[in-house]
Amino acid sequence: MTPSDFEWCLSFLAKHGKKQFGPDFQIYDIDRPLIYKLLIYFLRDEQEAARLDIDLNKGILLSGPVGCGKTSLMTLMTSIPGPERNFVLRSSRSVSFEFMEEGYAIIQRYSNLSYHSNKPKIYCFDDLGSERNLKYFGNECNVMGEIILSRYDLFINQGMLTHMTSNLGPDELEECYGDRVRSRLRRQVNKLTFSPETVDKRR
Repeated sequence: MTPSDFEWCLSFLAKHGKKQFGPDFQIYDIDRPLIYKLLIYFLRDEQEAARLDIDLNKGILLSGPVGCGKTSLMTLMTSIPGPERNFVLRSSRSVSFEFMEEGYAIIQRYSNLSYHSNKPKIYCFDDLGSERNLKYFGNECNVMGEIILSRYDLFINQGMLTHMTSNLGPDELEECYGDRVRSRLRRQVNKLTFSPETVDKRR
């Protein structure tokens, strides 16, 4: 990606951000390096991805502090034309509440192939770690942990991609989901992190 291409992409994202999130939306200079990596990934720039040690065959785990704009950026990535950007953003808390109402079928639902194309369906599970273990008829389940493990098997066998956002670091994710999930996340996703100096965009 040339510098002029990157600037055009930033302008494109800023324009769509204002449409989706309101006129106060803006791209912050401190976030430009991270956004560059996201664009390289979602535009499938193989040469630059290799230079940046980004594996295009894996998903994305986007982490950073509360309010830094993780959800907004991943939402904006779906605005970029192309099948690789055609993923569904789902709140981890919402998925857990679905489990409380519908039970273990929810784990299967988020681990299935697409009904329409019989291809692996791409999800972005937002705010991973914000949910809590819930019970269905007295049985407690770490819902997102089970979904990650199920999707990992399909990642290995069929290349099913999974994206995630989280406020938590690796040790905190392991505390939530266990060492098996952490081990699989290492193989399943590229970890991209906001700068610690990034601002809280909600203020």
